[in-house]
Amino acid sequence: MIPLAWLLAVVVLDQATKALIMERFAMFELLPVIPGLFNLTYLTNTGAAFGMLAGAQTIWRQVFFVGVAVLALGVAIGLIAGGAVGNLIDRLRFGAVVDFLDFYVGSHHWPAFNVADSAICVGVGLFILGSLLYPPRESEKGQ
Repeated sequence: MIPLAWLLAVVVLDQATKALIMERFAMFELLPVIPGLFNLTYLTNTGAAFGMLAGAQTIWRQVFFVGVAVLALGVAIGLIAGGAVGNLIDRLRFGAVVDFLDFYVGSHHWPAFNVADSAICVGVGLFILGSLLYPPRESEKGQ
C-alpha cells in the first residue's frame, strides 16, 4: 500500500505543478525565485532525467534499521514508479517532458528538471540506502 500511495502522490504533484507552469509561463520564460541560484522556467525535453541509536541495545538497533530499510524500500519503489508515470504521461500527452526547475550559479545551469525527476532521484537514493541497511541474507546471496 505504501508504494502505491507514494506513486499516486508523486503523479498528482508532478502533473499539477507541470500544468500550473504550462498555464502561467511562456516557453523559455524565467522567473527568478532566488536570484543567482534558482529560477522557475518552462522547458521541454525529449531525453531522460538526469550516530543514531548508538546507545541502544543491539537488538533494538537491528529492529530499527530493518524497519527503516523496509520502509525506505517501499517509499523508494513508490517514488520511482510515480516519477516514471508522471514523465510518461507528459510523453504521451505532449511528446516531451515538461521541465521547470532551473538551478544555476552564475552562468552555469544544472539541466532543468521537474517533480517527477526529483522523485526518481530521491527514490533511487532511498533504494540504495535501504539496500545498504538491509543486505541480503546468506541464503539469498547465491541466488
